[in-house]
Amino acid sequence: MPDTPQIPEARRRRFRTIPIRMLVPNLITLLAICAGLTAIRLSTEGRMELAVAAIVFAAVLDGVDGRIARMIKGQSKFGAELDSLADFVNFGVAPGLILYFWQLHDLNNVGWIASMVFAIAGSLRLARFNATMDDPDKPAFAANFFTGMPAPLGAITVMLPVYLSFLDVPMPPAVITTAYVLVIAFLMVSRLPVFSGKAVNMRVPRELVLLISASVVLFVALLIGYPWHMLSLISVGYLASLPFGWRSYRDQERALAAQTAAGVPATATEPPPSSDDQPTSLP
Repeated sequence: MPDTPQIPEARRRRFRTIPIRMLVPNLITLLAICAGLTAIRLSTEGRMELAVAAIVFAAVLDGVDGRIARMIKGQSKFGAELDSLADFVNFGVAPGLILYFWQLHDLNNVGWIASMVFAIAGSLRLARFNATMDDPDKPAFAANFFTGMPAPLGAITVMLPVYLSFLDVPMPPAVITTAYVLVIAFLMVSRLPVFSGKAVNMRVPRELVLLISASVVLFVALLIGYPWHMLSLISVGYLASLPFGWRSYRDQERALAAQTAAGVPATATEPPPSSDDQPTSLP
């Protein structure tokens, strides 16, 4: 709009154009919210396989929107806030309701309380992350760890009993499923150090490009062809890796304490991406 004296400055700002690259990550996040809400509807209709697939699809979108935003320089404060809300719906509310409609309703109020506790744990985990994202007191090595289980992985892992039921494994008693849900909720809000993968080198040696590409294609093909087998293995493997993350964190913490006691300055690490649950760093 032309700059004329008749048009106030505030009105000109309101009609300012926005680059497409700022919209793309937010559209992906909105698509993830649609997947989470659709999962809730499918679970109420008893179509559990499609409901779980919608949550997995939302987790995939959550994993790519932040990377796309950083690649095309589409970060924004609005996008970060929208992603937090999407994570609460997709990885807190939706998995809790799926588990409730799948089996936890057998325990009436107890099952409903377990579902609510899981959803609330997801919201608390996200709120704590937002509040401590720029904590200057964190040691440099802590950038390679999450504090507590991330919300997307918590949602994937908490549905392990559902995956096993799709494989014709006998359904466990509702009490055991409830206890498992509460354990995952506790891991999400705990102070347990969890590998984040931020330290992984994003550059690949030229001679390994074909091997890695073939491995990724094989993984995707197995996930599509044998989704419940793969999701079960991913969930069990991730739970088995938690003690190793805690041990690695403790070892590095002791090494830092020894360096400090000896008067050796700690080595700095490259600043990581600002979020495990949010797609962008705030400008």
